Amino acid sequence: MGQRHESSSPDLLALTAHGRRHTHATVLQAASDAAGPCICPNFFACISVSVLFPYLPGRKQVRLRSIVGRSQEEEAVLRHRRNLELSSMEKKLAEFKCNTNEAIDLKLVRFPDDLEDENTTFHPEYTHQLFGDDEIAFGYKGLQIFLYYTAGNLSPLFRLQYTSKVDEKFDTVQADDVESKIREIIPPVFCTNMDDFISLLEKEVNFRPFGTILHTYSVHNEEAGEDITYQICKADMTCPGFREYHERLQTFLMLFIETASFIDVDDERWDYFLVFEKYNKDGATLFATVGYMTVYNYYVYPDKTRPRVSQMLVLPPFQGEGHGAQLLESVHRYYISSPKVMDITAEDPSENYVKLRDFVLVKLCQDLPCFSNEKLFQGFSKEMVMETQQKLKINKQHCRRIYEILRMRVTDMSDTEKARLYRLDIKRRLIGPFKKNQRELAKMRKCLKPEELTNQMNQIDLNMQHEQLEESYQQLISDYRRVIERLAQA
Repeated sequence: MGQRHESSSPDLLALTAHGRRHTHATVLQAASDAAGPCICPNFFACISVSVLFPYLPGRKQVRLRSIVGRSQEEEAVLRHRRNLELSSMEKKLAEFKCNTNEAIDLKLVRFPDDLEDENTTFHPEYTHQLFGDDEIAFGYKGLQIFLYYTAGNLSPLFRLQYTSKVDEKFDTVQADDVESKIREIIPPVFCTNMDDFISLLEKEVNFRPFGTILHTYSVHNEEAGEDITYQICKADMTCPGFREYHERLQTFLMLFIETASFIDVDDERWDYFLVFEKYNKDGATLFATVGYMTVYNYYVYPDKTRPRVSQMLVLPPFQGEGHGAQLLESVHRYYISSPKVMDITAEDPSENYVKLRDFVLVKLCQDLPCFSNEKLFQGFSKEMVMETQQKLKINKQHCRRIYEILRMRVTDMSDTEKARLYRLDIKRRLIGPFKKNQRELAKMRKCLKPEELTNQMNQIDLNMQHEQLEESYQQLISDYRRVIERLAQA
């Protein structure tokens, strides 16, 4: 046997001769050491020892069990067991997650019976500013957050309840501090007791709208079978009690406007517009808060201002009744009367606001001479820009949309040629950003190396631009049709 191992290391021969006196681990370690650094130590754990030592003393062919291999198997089992334990723990903890949009119950309470009426409950659209992007509160089962307000003065009730809390079940896990998060957006003074809140309802008879009445209108209520009267008022921080009232009102902004933030009420350039409903209770006339708008007056050199709508909200129980249009039109008419106003704009308007503004401005402009049928077919003109700016404080960009809507209203879209002319007129405006890309590409051809130009060309796909242009056009005329349909019903 010795002849077969002479080419091996002397240390390996020595190990062979005394193999019976060593444990498997010792044999494995010695073999690894003898092989030198070029061999991975785990190599010997993965093969049969008989490859190295075909015949151990006693001429019994044996295989050394893989110590490392066994430990890998044990590690795999342990990992699997830990994963099962973690998975089980995750499932248990997942039961303590609550969707905060669903957990928060909001009410505008007029009568004590409203407290038990599920039909008067509504929920926020957004809670990410309080509970993160997932809008999840962790640590509770059956979480309910009650935020009730008296209908007029908005005196709040704030209560929490839940069926189970995570730190009652798991010692090392803490629940989110939901109360502190809610306190970030509500005033420091609020009720926690239902009886105290009901007593505040009795004081609602003393609440009156703030500021000066700008406009009064009525909406027919099918359910009540009668016309309900509403008032739009302009207020400011000098009105007694309005600062505290606004602090309560602005809570709703955080729950219904995605990017809302609280404003600096000490800045005198803010204007506040509010909508109130008149209703009867036990023979007395009371007022309920419907919605509001804030407008900031920017300075325009040398002696003008540019009112910019910052936030606008109609509370959910009153949405879909036309109050937004009434409010926006009243605000426009208020600023139109001021010679110092240049035009009226909006800060980062949402799609819904743009559609509402389209309707209101077209309604205001449809009878202007510059938008006669004859002039609409002649195309967009400077006359339109000047007349809308001077008479209605409307800027050029908004004037263009008004023109497009009114021209669509008088265009027979079933006539192929008329529809084609209208489409080309709209696309000439929409193509502006795409032409800008083409001008930039022309500049690149002059200054970029061929390989750099190829990279830029790949990013500017002309076919894709044409598809995007057509999509923009189709979306636009879809929005315009809705405005025209609403105008027909107005």
